[in-house]
Amino acid sequence: MAAGLTLDRLVEQVHYSKSHLSKVETGQKRPTPDLARLCDTALGAGGALAALVPVPEVPSRPSPSQNDGEVWLLRMEKNGSNRFESVNRRQVTAAGAGSVLAVGLGGLPSFADEQGAGLVDASRLLFTQFRRMGQSTAPRALLPALIAQTHGIEQEAHRAGGRTRGQLLALAARFAEYAGWMAQESGSEEAALWWTDRAVELARAGADDHLSYYGLVRRGLISLLHGDIAQATELTEQVLNSDAPPRIRGLAAQQQAQGYALRGDERACMRRLDEAHELLGRAEPDPTMLVLGSSHVPDVASMYTGWCLYHLGRPGRAAEILTREWNRIPAHAVRSRTRCGVRLALAHAADGEVEHACEILRPLLGQAGLVHSATIASDVKRLARLLGRYPRHAAVRSLAPDIATALATLPPPASR
Repeated sequence: MAAGLTLDRLVEQVHYSKSHLSKVETGQKRPTPDLARLCDTALGAGGALAALVPVPEVPSRPSPSQNDGEVWLLRMEKNGSNRFESVNRRQVTAAGAGSVLAVGLGGLPSFADEQGAGLVDASRLLFTQFRRMGQSTAPRALLPALIAQTHGIEQEAHRAGGRTRGQLLALAARFAEYAGWMAQESGSEEAALWWTDRAVELARAGADDHLSYYGLVRRGLISLLHGDIAQATELTEQVLNSDAPPRIRGLAAQQQAQGYALRGDERACMRRLDEAHELLGRAEPDPTMLVLGSSHVPDVASMYTGWCLYHLGRPGRAAEILTREWNRIPAHAVRSRTRCGVRLALAHAADGEVEHACEILRPLLGQAGLVHSATIASDVKRLARLLGRYPRHAAVRSLAPDIATALATLPPPASR
């Protein structure tokens, strides 16, 4: 009433049915956080409506690595399947499997720095290849090799001296961090936390404080996906107040911006996004260092801006930005392109462009099955719910079986 809008006009802006909005208005239906943010934007409420229906937060959970007696192992079956299992260290040792984490190199001689330089270069090149493979391969297909490389490089580090030892431990930390990301993509949140914390331990042993800070960013992302916005904000705030390099602080700022967007706090979100753009713009690439964070998205801060605008109830503007960034991602980066493309389809659907959303989504569903991502699965599930509001739309009816098949084969969706 204050905005001078009829219910019909509001329907045109938020793309929910008139009957649904009428029931929300009369108290017969409870609004979702998404609807509250859309109405907040359409009515210029300045966050007041979004604050009334906040995203439900979950209580913080301790990291798996805080249990000193716990070890996470990857069990591989003859049929090619694998799964993570949590076991007690005593059980591992009693079973004779202690070598998985603590294999010694049995009296092999140590080597000098100049002899280890080739191993460092080869391991760095191998890590780059693993990251490229991860763009078009299911996470569980990569995890066994990633875990083996982590332990192998760590053990080689114990044989090395001086500078080479630190370089190898830092590389082992990068392999462990990437194993954590692949564990998260496969739907195993606890294993992702364990490997992320293991990466921080290895980084500290190798005197790589930068990766220690990035470990906090990764844990913040896992917390955000789990629904614990408070913990995610706390972790990223530690990084922002640290002496971490600009790139790591920029990644922390954009992640914190997403948390503010989920709470409907547009002003705080935009402030953090501006900070992220500035910090990431100041980050100077070092050809001798492996890139932290996504290496396949040209402008990760702009990508986050698009996603935050979607959360803030501005799907049309979000779609504009995501379209531009989606077109810039290289063709070989299947995982990144699929993730961005699904989010672009979600933004179009939320903006009422249902047919266009289905057109974008259709070829992506097969790619989603290829990369087998829990993060993408959560967005497909969200998109399926949104498209479910248009059961009579021809494009939706045509695509519904493909969406159902994709959701049945993808790993358990992430929470956000």
